[in-house]
Parts: sequence; structure tokens; C-alpha cells
Amino acid sequence: MKRAALGLAAVGLMFGGTVAAVAYSPVQGKIEAATPLGAAFSGGKYKFNRPGINHGSFEWSGHLADTDANDRHNVYVEVKVHGHGWVRYYGKQRRSVWLHKSNWDGAQRYTGKVKLRVCRDRGALRPDNCAPEQNFLYNWDHR
Repeated sequence: MKRAALGLAAVGLMFGGTVAAVAYSPVQGKIEAATPLGAAFSGGKYKFNRPGINHGSFEWSGHLADTDANDRHNVYVEVKVHGHGWVRYYGKQRRSVWLHKSNWDGAQRYTGKVKLRVCRDRGALRPDNCAPEQNFLYNWDHR
């Protein structure tokens, strides 16, 4: 009788843990490849971390490459979290680099609205070449 009760309790705990893990898994997906003139971003992935995990951040990663080695310009990825300005992450000239970053608003428990774009830095006198912005939105109220 005790063994049956312990076995039933163990099964209940395992099932409850599985349901909780599914309910609180991060929202994740792929970032579309972006190829403005002179730059390329590929293999991108993202996830919206739940409140309490990594500051409730927007965590992203991918390969950023300088595709025109002779233009002498660098490339970068910019990320904008709702309520803040753009944050710039530079690559390396004539190379491909792996970026894995997290962005969040310290005044909020979680991040729900993010913009991301890939650009080639053409200096101060000419405008940068940028791919169209990619928007990421997650409504935490309707989980």
C-alpha cells in the first residue's frame, strides 16, 4: 500500500513538473537572414526569456559577416528594446563573427517588444546601408 502511494505521488510530481516546464518555456524563433549591401546576418535565433530568467531579456544570436572585404567599412547589428534607444554590436572588418547577446529594460520584469536591424557602417558623412527592421513582439498577458 505504501509503495503504491509513493509511486502515485512520484507520477504526480513528474506530470506536474512537465506541465510547469511547458507553461514557462521561453518564446523562441528564428531571425530572418538580412543582407544589406556589404553585410550579412544569418543563422539567427531569438527567445523572449520569461520574467526572472536572464532579466526577462530578449536573447539573440547569429553570424554577422562583412561581405565586401575591399570597401574598408565595418558592419553591425542594432537592437532596440521598447522604451530605449538603439544598442549597436559591431562585427569585424573582412570577417564573420558569432554574436550572442541579451537586451532588456532594467525597469521591467520582462521584454516584449524589440526591433533589430543589420547595417554597414559607412562613416560619418554617408548614410549607413541597413536592411529593413525586423520586429519581434510577445504579449506576456496572453500566455
